[in-house]
Amino acid sequence: MTEATPAVLEMAIRAALVLISGLCVLCGYRVIRGPTNPDRVVALDAIATNVVAIAVLFALLTDRGLFITVSLVLAIIGFIATVAVAKFVTDGEVIE
Repeated sequence: MTEATPAVLEMAIRAALVLISGLCVLCGYRVIRGPTNPDRVVALDAIATNVVAIAVLFALLTDRGLFITVSLVLAIIGFIATVAVAKFVTDGEVIE
């Protein structure tokens, strides 16, 4: 972070990083123990969303715009993967 960034903001970003990382662990538990396949798909989507949030927070923390680009790419890949897996779970095929 730059010198002009308040210490409170840096502490809030670090706390958010810890919180979101914990949420990823909890979603990982749901992926492994999920009672149904749709539960697992939703948990994987939540993990993808949390990883995007981690990349954005890390970009704010380090003042590097590259992580914003990475987060956009991860969001697109996560969306496409979620749609493909959801179609596979409901129809049994991805491409008909």
